[in-house]
Amino acid sequence: MNDPVLEVSGLTKLFRSGRGIQEMNLTVGEGEIYGLFGPNGAGKTTLLKLVTGLIPAAGGQVRWFGHSLEDEYEEAMKRVGCVLEAGSTYGYLTAREQLEQVRRHYPGLAAARTDEVLELTGLRPYAGEKTRGFSLGMKQRLALAAALLPRPAFVLLDEPTNGLDIEGILEIRRVIRQLAAEEGVTFLISSHLIGEMEQVCSRAGVLLGGRLVLEGTVPDLLREYGSLEAMYLTAAGRPLREGA
Repeated sequence: MNDPVLEVSGLTKLFRSGRGIQEMNLTVGEGEIYGLFGPNGAGKTTLLKLVTGLIPAAGGQVRWFGHSLEDEYEEAMKRVGCVLEAGSTYGYLTAREQLEQVRRHYPGLAAARTDEVLELTGLRPYAGEKTRGFSLGMKQRLALAAALLPRPAFVLLDEPTNGLDIEGILEIRRVIRQLAAEEGVTFLISSHLIGEMEQVCSRAGVLLGGRLVLEGTVPDLLREYGSLEAMYLTAAGRPLREGA
């Protein structure tokens, strides 16, 4: 593994329902595309909110780039971008106007960066269109464009292909691959679409009942299980489907 960028140790957060995260240990190395898989309610979104400080942990520690999230929040998070709840936009604004609103929060960030992220996410032809007419996939890409404005070294994506058609999925996949290859961006991606993430991830882990029960590099997992779907079913204790 490359140098650790995100280090999670003993992270715990349980809700009254009994769901949450329990004694989570996770490390994501520089340049990795880490896929976190699990069913609805497994704790994927909770984990992403915990490691970004959106909700407080009951125990454990999170470190970004060697900095404690609890003690050095601004320093820890300044190179992190995230898309946790995509799909919501100001319909009366154009794509460019929405990105300009975000860019103003980053003093010194050149206006040209707006054009760069529009181009990168394939939204340049739609920059002047009001977002009320955008498809879910276009809204997902716009949220990603906003997260990319300050040139983050690490990006968290929560179910980035959920609800997208094949063209939207292919576009998100292209952006992730391009950022990882050309700019060295590290990713942590939560998803239940295992087959899709198999196409882009370099490492993967299975989250069940708030615990990381299995992980490894994608090549190693494919050699052992044949597919990430088979890996997941094995981790979940479910019978493999014929041909899996």
